[in-house]
Amino acid sequence: MEVTLKNLTKRFPSRDKKNHDDVIAVNNFDFEIPDGKLIGLLGPSGCGKSTVLNLISGLLKPTDGRIFFGEDDVTDLPPENRGIGLVFQNYALYPHLTVKQNILFPLENLKGKDKLTKDQMLEKASEAAKLVQIDELMDRKPRELSGGQQQRVAIARALVKMPKVLLLDEPLSNLDARLRIQTREEIRRIQRETEVTTIFVTHDQEEAMSISDMIVVMKDGIVQQIGKPQDVYDSPTNLFVAKFLGTPPINVFDGQVRDNRLYIGDDTVLKISGVPDKTVFVGIRPEGFILSKEGAFGCRLNGVEVMGRDISVVSTNEASLNPTVRSIIGAENKLSAQTDHASEGSVVRFNLIPRKVFLFDKETEERIDFEEC
Repeated sequence: MEVTLKNLTKRFPSRDKKNHDDVIAVNNFDFEIPDGKLIGLLGPSGCGKSTVLNLISGLLKPTDGRIFFGEDDVTDLPPENRGIGLVFQNYALYPHLTVKQNILFPLENLKGKDKLTKDQMLEKASEAAKLVQIDELMDRKPRELSGGQQQRVAIARALVKMPKVLLLDEPLSNLDARLRIQTREEIRRIQRETEVTTIFVTHDQEEAMSISDMIVVMKDGIVQQIGKPQDVYDSPTNLFVAKFLGTPPINVFDGQVRDNRLYIGDDTVLKISGVPDKTVFVGIRPEGFILSKEGAFGCRLNGVEVMGRDISVVSTNEASLNPTVRSIIGAENKLSAQTDHASEGSVVRFNLIPRKVFLFDKETEERIDFEEC
């Protein structure tokens, strides 16, 4: 099912006694969600992503704008008539019911032409349980299940009615790190098998990037960028997007473009063209550094963290806006051997990979395109 959001806006009355202006949670949201795709709504707490989900579900009514499922305008339809499946952060399972009864519950409330026989309901519940691989747990109560198993029950309950759209609101937040990875892989597998249009809300950029066909990055109710996860990571539209995506986060410096050269401090780090002389923010991804004794860019070494396949070089630079500069290099570099002669605080030098370097306007924070000379 294709979902189209047109000029979607949601305002809430202000609770601030000094400022009576409405709070704009979602501001003029325009997006067409393709049929059968998994879309990640991504952003920090308070950015409006859960509000968008609640508007699509019908739990909230928009102040302005319209919502379409296919050709049908569902803006004024109640949630029960929209054909959606909802999975919440807290699972919302009925503790006194078994797994089977929890999954059956949505089917037992169907009426009219949609009403099913008992055998039909049991068949659908069994199919949903097998899909999420909990068919051996049907007689257990929620308290007898792990967090991951409870989340699967919640997903099965949402899928049993074969919804047109599946909505997931931070569904992995209550799971430990290992279980989060396992469960997000399961969500992706289930979505591919069912081909149901899915909207996944999270503040965790790694989650969103790992399973989404497309991501929507939001800030203060406004869409910042929409695209395939790798495309957004490789070509952030502004400094906020660049800083929000990536672990470790992007390194940001005060820089200057002068005579077709990019300077960070006194170092000429790149020769570039297409940018007038001006001060800029320079963003460098952690993987954008190449260790070199004669490198163009110098930082003061704080330490080296060995991570197995990679080494994280922790350093400082006076032009850095981050407390430390993190550079990820391959373990084959043997950095410790190169720095044995120097104590902590010695200078370590790098060359930069141009495609991992981004320039941003200091006033607007929009990305500035440049060409390497």
